[in-house]
Amino acid sequence: MKAIAQDRYGSPDVLELRELDRPVPAAGEVLVRVSAVSVNAYDWHLMRGDPYLARLTFGVRRPRTPVRGRDFAGRVAAVGADVRRLRPGDEVFGETDGAFAQYVVAPQDAVAVKPAGLSFEQAAALPLAGNTALVGLRDLGRVTAGQRVLVNGASGGVGTFAVQIAKAYGADVTAVCSTRNVDLVRSLGADRVVDYTREDFARAGTRHDVVFDLVANRSLTDLRRALTPTGTLLVSGGGVSAGGSLLGPMRLILKGRALSRFVGQRVLTFFAAPSGANLAALREFVESGKVTPVVDRTYGSLGEVPDAIRYVEGEHARAKVVVTV
Repeated sequence: MKAIAQDRYGSPDVLELRELDRPVPAAGEVLVRVSAVSVNAYDWHLMRGDPYLARLTFGVRRPRTPVRGRDFAGRVAAVGADVRRLRPGDEVFGETDGAFAQYVVAPQDAVAVKPAGLSFEQAAALPLAGNTALVGLRDLGRVTAGQRVLVNGASGGVGTFAVQIAKAYGADVTAVCSTRNVDLVRSLGADRVVDYTREDFARAGTRHDVVFDLVANRSLTDLRRALTPTGTLLVSGGGVSAGGSLLGPMRLILKGRALSRFVGQRVLTFFAAPSGANLAALREFVESGKVTPVVDRTYGSLGEVPDAIRYVEGEHARAKVVVTV
């Protein structure tokens, strides 16, 4: 099979389209023939080994997992022992490392049946970004009807889902984005849109029950200023490529963890682990019409993955970028 792999950290130039052996599903795993994948900030962070501190997890000298990619959609080609919920031929979507390939093996608990009515490209846009938005707002933010929610980075992959999911829970949503994305974010249901080139949400005087920061471009002081005294700050910023750094967006995350012990506001940082149950919840949102994946650009082959990552890491993308396999 063909796959996008790398042997060293670096720019998209280190990514190569290679011929690799097709993986074989073990017990509890499914083999998926991939039809489409999407690109996340996670992919370029791992590709570059940036921030450098994260290499303690990724691999010190090179990525432990050579094949890039996380989000996928396709058809089940084979199943391992003890897989009961899925069978060959099922149209599915999911999240696991090694997705930029013609075939990917994933734990059955990280895969779910594709939402009815979505293309494979749209379904591939859902897993990581949708799961991050869902876990942040439902599980950590505990968003309920009537609360005020602010999403900083509302036009990005996670942000477009966060706006829609917060509205699905009945929240009053303020979305922060750049001028060119105002109409897009408003179309997702935001009650008000703040163009950060013209207005500073941290000094507007409005207090929110939940602030979901997805950019890591503001200080904790600024973010907390937009919160009620007992509000919740969710920090999950992917940032953009700045040529390599020791901490990158982890700087804000680490500060948030330290501060959370000393203030009345809840300051929470998190990584949303892949979850078949959460994918099923996202499918329900989609099929009920409450959430629609937004795709900014689609590339036509695996060989174009490096170009897709260049587009995402340079902050040109809005919403999701997808590659057809």
